[in-house]
Amino acid sequence: MIGYGFMGATHSQAWRTAPRVFDLPRGVEMAVIVGRDAEAVEAARAKWGWAEAATDWREVVARDDIDVIDIVTPGSSHAEIAIAALEAGKHVLCEKPLANTVAEAEVMAAAARAARERGVRSMLGFTYRRVPALTHARDLIAAGRIGTVQQVRAAYRQDWLVDPKAPLSWRLQKDLAGSGALGDIGGHAVDLVQFLTGQRVTRVTGVLETIVRQRPVETERSGIAGVGGDELGDVTVDDLAIFTGRLDSGVLASFEATRFATGRKNELRVEVSGTEGAIAFDLEDLNVLWLYDRTAPATEQGFARVIVTEPGHPYLEGWWPAGHMLGYEHGFSHQVKDLVDAIAAGSDPEPGFDEGLHGQRVLDAVERSAARDAAWTAVDDD
Repeated sequence: MIGYGFMGATHSQAWRTAPRVFDLPRGVEMAVIVGRDAEAVEAARAKWGWAEAATDWREVVARDDIDVIDIVTPGSSHAEIAIAALEAGKHVLCEKPLANTVAEAEVMAAAARAARERGVRSMLGFTYRRVPALTHARDLIAAGRIGTVQQVRAAYRQDWLVDPKAPLSWRLQKDLAGSGALGDIGGHAVDLVQFLTGQRVTRVTGVLETIVRQRPVETERSGIAGVGGDELGDVTVDDLAIFTGRLDSGVLASFEATRFATGRKNELRVEVSGTEGAIAFDLEDLNVLWLYDRTAPATEQGFARVIVTEPGHPYLEGWWPAGHMLGYEHGFSHQVKDLVDAIAAGSDPEPGFDEGLHGQRVLDAVERSAARDAAWTAVDDD
């Protein structure tokens, strides 16, 4: 695993847990964790149970005893690491978004296609697909449970940047993050809409806003990690994205991605409305799916609260008795399960890099639309 921060912790927990919960077709050895800071990466190794720590990812990628490379670094380094790993014959799991630019994503997708011909697999880490309630929602929609999809609404709202004194982290710098709320959390909203409906976003119109344009720079003088000093630096990404998209069928989908929704800690809400019913979900209540059956008698209609913890629900066969809730971290274990299953079966895990490339093109189209006063802009899949 290359990287060891927030995502490094979630992925490490998943690699430790998945082999103990599920009957995986291959054994998993947590061989080496990589980071530039030798002291910090060694601490991560000891905390999360990796066998070794290293500071040179290129040396690790070249090792004969490594089969899978898991990339949890900022987006600015995804392309270089993933391409090198695929060319070295390693299976790759890469955190979202795929890259910082469409050009980088195109090269990554091409490398993944070439590697596939040699039996080398690649997977993009849109982990919310593995939340059992959302996987169950996808299955219900595909089975026609809500009829023909007529409208979709998706919003990812957080509030961790409301304080203007919050420091200028790497996520607020375009050269490292690629974009702000649009790519970081808006990408999740786009992916979930496409995952749930089985349709792609083809055209968009939208606006972007940077609400706080300068923030304190983290310095050694501040003395506390995550606390800024007196120097101010420019925020070079968006804080807020609001856009509308057309799906393949012509259906309209509305999207919002913001880090300024005061009081919303990690609210990812998705609602799909159809001719026969509707499905609604909120990540802040992730074991629950709301299902509306329009075909029921009028006296019995209303959103039903479905607790998605039954053994027959997706991924639940390995966990606890019904009603014993799962949490944020479980989706990452499900991701490991699906990746190892696919590698063992010689099949392509989902989502792959081609799907990630399309998602990158959607985000790029939103940026281009915003630069043209919200003009309708095609997603350039040609």
